[in-house]
Amino acid sequence: MAKKIDAKEVELYLLENTDFFLSRESLVSELSFKHDADGATSLLEMQVRKLRDEQSRLMEMLSGFVSTGKENEELFFKSKNLTLSLITSKDFDEIKKTVELFFEENFEVDSCILEILSDSELQELENETGFNMNKDAIHMGPLSKEKMAAFFSSKSVKSAVISVMKLNNGFGLLKIGSNEPTKYLGDGDTTFIEYIRDIIVRVLASKEA
Repeated sequence: MAKKIDAKEVELYLLENTDFFLSRESLVSELSFKHDADGATSLLEMQVRKLRDEQSRLMEMLSGFVSTGKENEELFFKSKNLTLSLITSKDFDEIKKTVELFFEENFEVDSCILEILSDSELQELENETGFNMNKDAIHMGPLSKEKMAAFFSSKSVKSAVISVMKLNNGFGLLKIGSNEPTKYLGDGDTTFIEYIRDIIVRVLASKEA
């Protein structure tokens, strides 16, 4: 009596012999795979559908890469223009105006403030908000009304990015605010803000020298 072959053995055999159907084209035409109550789908149709799905997935990935590449390129040129403008700035007032205008025009922020604080003023702000305002600290996300009032004069700001920078004389604060509560979330990427912060610190240091 011939041994009965179970489905698992067939599956393993086909996986180990992927060219099995190449010399058995007539067998392929007889195979069908039922997907729904309306009928069956041939092996060839399944392969075509699979290839189409895979192509669509790859095209979506490619479109995502292209889109990201364009965004990064645009961000690079914006950052480059900001850096050149800051280098040619004469004093803090001009630097302040350049930075605030940069964010308002390019990133649709509702409020952008660059200011310099003394050690005592920063300590007072730290006590009032409960935030750690040490060198290079960055706080991002929706904040309470009390914290927003401490950072911004506008009551409409709902979420913000607060970047602390240590200067030769005192501290600097870059405050970016949005009227949308979800504009800046606590798990956002701060790489770009850190980059802009470092540029500002170095430009201000060069003006003081």
